[in-house]
Amino acid sequence: MMRRTLLRSAAAAALCWPALRIAGQAATEDGGGLPPDHPLQAAWSDWKAAFLLPAGRIVDGPQQNASHSEGQGYGAALAAIFGDEEALRRIADWTEANLARRDDGLLAWRWLPGVTLAVPDRNNATDGDLFYAWALALGSRRFGDADLAARSTELARAIALHCIRPHPDGSEKLVLLPGAEGFETTEGVVLNPSYYMPRAMMELGAFSGQDRLRRCARDGAAWIAGLGLAPDWALVTPEGDRPAPGLSGNSGYDAMRVPLFLLWSGLTANPALRRFAEAQRAAPAEAGAPVVFERATGKVLERSADPGFRAIPALGECALAGQPGAAIPPFEARQPYYPATLHLMALVAQVEGFSACAPI
Repeated sequence: MMRRTLLRSAAAAALCWPALRIAGQAATEDGGGLPPDHPLQAAWSDWKAAFLLPAGRIVDGPQQNASHSEGQGYGAALAAIFGDEEALRRIADWTEANLARRDDGLLAWRWLPGVTLAVPDRNNATDGDLFYAWALALGSRRFGDADLAARSTELARAIALHCIRPHPDGSEKLVLLPGAEGFETTEGVVLNPSYYMPRAMMELGAFSGQDRLRRCARDGAAWIAGLGLAPDWALVTPEGDRPAPGLSGNSGYDAMRVPLFLLWSGLTANPALRRFAEAQRAAPAEAGAPVVFERATGKVLERSADPGFRAIPALGECALAGQPGAAIPPFEARQPYYPATLHLMALVAQVEGFSACAPI
């Protein structure tokens, strides 16, 4: 389940929330998405050629050429946004045939090629389920498909039932478990901030009638606002947050998605976005994008030459500065699946919500 680990208030919520309702309200109401002649369609074609097999499996090369519910969900969401019904159906067909192994309707989190037991662990990864369910909701609106809508609603109900829990502090707040099993302890709950995609949670909640998803999105955004520089993982207890034993407490590859999903959700006032921008700005000017920070000191622990990891801070810097033009590099499919996917998502977020931040 630990993909890249292996290689608060009400005032805060009020501060960070209003933009989301504006940025995300239309996508599942009228189908939304990018038109067939949009210039970004070329990047989508390159992404498909690099990572989407004809059968509908999305391949993560550095991770044993495995496929994850995360990748299937990301690919399905992008297919719906780009209006690619054929790709969405291929991805959905493969996902249902190979990852829909659980009685509760959720997806097993990983599929391995070339082995006898392709799905050795049937636990789910909630971010994969969330993106996949959101993708089906988007696709059902755009392509007028009731079957996609029914499966999206089934998944939304399963996420709300099996992956959302009360906050350990006994309040009415809700938390999003990274998986249905293994993340509740006697001390508290283990959470991953990057599993929260507020826009997807809000839109899926509205689409499916699962208000717990929308409540959890609001509570999650408020929790993230108080984290400082977001960690990859955290143990949330009744007394507060602590490092999660055995998991990364740095702000690294997982946490890179936190500012991306805040931007894509229109939550530019969330303090976590500014903390990420400040850490990036303070990093010494050296080769490679900073990708792993020590949270206590801001020290850069790891860098990457992959351009996808430059796209998120470039979009964030532009969105916060309020000045036109963003230093987002051109999309490049000759990078691994993960940075390439974040790269394409950042470009979509720019087109959908930050017209002034066109790449320069």
